[in-house]
Amino acid sequence: METERTARAVREMQEIIALVRKADSIIFDESLVENVHEKGRADYVTKVDEGVQRFLQKELAERYPEIGFIGEEQERFAADPKGAYWILDPIDGTTNLIHHYQMSAVSLGLYEDGRMCLGVVYNPFSGEVFSAVKGQGAFLNGKRIRTAATPDLAHGLVSYGSSPYEKERAHELFLLYERIFRECADFRRCGSAALDLCYVACGRQDVYLERNLKPWDYAAGGLIVTEAGGCISGWSEGQGLPWIENADMLATGSAALMGEMLALL
Repeated sequence: METERTARAVREMQEIIALVRKADSIIFDESLVENVHEKGRADYVTKVDEGVQRFLQKELAERYPEIGFIGEEQERFAADPKGAYWILDPIDGTTNLIHHYQMSAVSLGLYEDGRMCLGVVYNPFSGEVFSAVKGQGAFLNGKRIRTAATPDLAHGLVSYGSSPYEKERAHELFLLYERIFRECADFRRCGSAALDLCYVACGRQDVYLERNLKPWDYAAGGLIVTEAGGCISGWSEGQGLPWIENADMLATGSAALMGEMLALL
């Protein structure tokens, strides 16, 4: 059970969703979208990313001063596994944002002592808010969602991440993806880990996998998948997710699909 540090935030889930949606005024400011610089190869940040993080970090600190903060646009962070932290990706899918692809999301999770307590993923372009509280199910705009009942990988839709920041892995990854592609119905590539996870949660996709995700990429969406009845893992059988460290991510709509994917990996 969450301690008093996080219990209030869990009770105030609707207020947190409303707070995340207030970032709209920053996200839709075209002058901020156009202000781009490159952090690394194929790794971009805009004034939108920075502005959303400043806004939410400030608001959350004022409301919940006892909870720490981990955000993508921090130079560095050190997290105690026994601590409590907001985990924020202010814009998951920055490249999509720059290209007006409209597949970007604000991803906010709440972690405490080795587990996720709540998650919110908001796509401002579609108006979709995916949310979950540990033990209370997963929701899309207030309506409960469940993963798909796809019986096997042969009928499954698989979404993958191409690790664009680590192109030296391309040959290894795409050989693996070819093997998976031959076994599934088809592939998709969204460009937002948070949305890919939520699409598994609501049954639009059956599998999502990507290497070396940051905590802010997968924390909120990972909880939403499990609360929708799905499964999450690292790329090895029995490998859990650390939540506050980088991880390889595999999410499936069912245990059967998880077994098939782990065998292929």
